Amino acid sequence: MKRVECIIRPAKLEQVKIALSEMGVTGMTVSDVRGSGRHGGQRGSYLGEDYVIELPAKIKIEMVVPDEEVEPIIDTVLLHAHTGETGDGKIFVLPMEEAVRIRTDERGEEVL
Repeated sequence: MKRVECIIRPAKLEQVKIALSEMGVTGMTVSDVRGSGRHGGQRGSYLGEDYVIELPAKIKIEMVVPDEEVEPIIDTVLLHAHTGETGDGKIFVLPMEEAVRIRTDERGEEVL
């Protein structure tokens, strides 16, 4: 099992969520987050004044999936979250040691 974390633009959430659902991904957690990567925030200009939003709003999608679903999920998120502009986001894949369904005490991939 792997944990896939995707940090994307808020405007891309619905498109990514629909695409993941169409490929059979049913379990995910979505959070509003703020942060910046290498680019250091969003730059803009308003009424002739330059400004920087240090920690722009992003969406974090978290999923725990079987190993064989990781690459198709990455491909789907890349396809639907990409704009080509700075700040499109990142995808992280982490090993998942164990999963337990609290209601039944099921363990492992059965939980997914």
